[in-house]
Amino acid sequence: MSSHFQPVPEAMSKSPEILFEQVDRCGVITLNRPQALNAVTYPMFAALRRHYLEWARDPHIYGVVLQARGKAFCAGGDIRALYEMRRKGEMAKILDLYGSEYQHNWLLERFSKPQIALINGMVMGGGVGISLYGTHRVAGEDYAFAMPEARIGFFPDIGGSWFLSRLPGKMGTYLALTGRTIGRADAYYLGLATHCIDSRHFDAIRAAHAQAEPVDRVLDGLHEDPGESELEAMQETIDRLFSAPSVEAIVAALDSESGTHRDWARAVAADLRANSPTSLKVAFRQMQIGPDLGLREALQYDFRIARRFLEGSEFYEGIRAAIIDKDRTPAWSPASLEEVRDAMIDAYFAPLEDGDLALENPFTSAPKS
Repeated sequence: MSSHFQPVPEAMSKSPEILFEQVDRCGVITLNRPQALNAVTYPMFAALRRHYLEWARDPHIYGVVLQARGKAFCAGGDIRALYEMRRKGEMAKILDLYGSEYQHNWLLERFSKPQIALINGMVMGGGVGISLYGTHRVAGEDYAFAMPEARIGFFPDIGGSWFLSRLPGKMGTYLALTGRTIGRADAYYLGLATHCIDSRHFDAIRAAHAQAEPVDRVLDGLHEDPGESELEAMQETIDRLFSAPSVEAIVAALDSESGTHRDWARAVAADLRANSPTSLKVAFRQMQIGPDLGLREALQYDFRIARRFLEGSEFYEGIRAAIIDKDRTPAWSPASLEEVRDAMIDAYFAPLEDGDLALENPFTSAPKS
């Protein structure tokens, strides 16, 4: 297979962080920061945009394969670099980074050609954003999905209010508030993964895509039964507990759960108590309004909310505790759910003085249906 890889023209050259190649009729993107769990950076988003725009116009390109080197697919944005940018007072760069990320999410939704994301390993946050809006998401044997933003004082962005709120029952609320990691059986049940195929078949998938073979036929033929979904078995319980009208009520319901799922409920309640109270209430509001939003509106809300978090201190305190000092004891402010007033959450969702993030169709061709 490697002998068929051709370097792209100079205008589409590779960078150390991300590689772009053309294999017959397929554009191949490889995330190439294994030492950083393939965390995405501003230059990577800029390079992705250039190549998607070029491939959309190129009639020879049938589709795209997105893959990664190393044990992780993509752990999200590079929050260590973000912390350093904030220390240097580079707020404009930070806002540009997040604006570029959400614009790329929208670009993927508008991209009219099939994209296969070959995901083996951890996919979180921004990694979800660069893969979810493609047409096909293949979960390998080591697939692990999470939207853990509430654990570090942020919120489930990259359109989280749109796609999480559309998961079965209250699963989106459960994942948004807890930040828990799920495997491929659960992801397939929820529709986050379209196929479950062991990574030993990834070369064959790339080869078939390069020859413009029908995507669904190829992937359906390789799909494997991922086994029982633990979340499917817990659906009724999660729906009941996470249907409570507030985060405080959800915690109370978990605390009072008895019977078979008592220990599980206590552990989930402990997870919520460890997360940022502000993040929890923002995420809960997202799940309330999400069903009424299109993706474009959801991403514009994301930029509003992100800007408030990025200009505040909660997110950076979460990063400090998680990966800078690694003391795992963030000093959340406010420190309790009861101290987070509705008016405070309203402010995160309020319009920006300088207007919403511009999200136009970046392609001249008809948008993806």
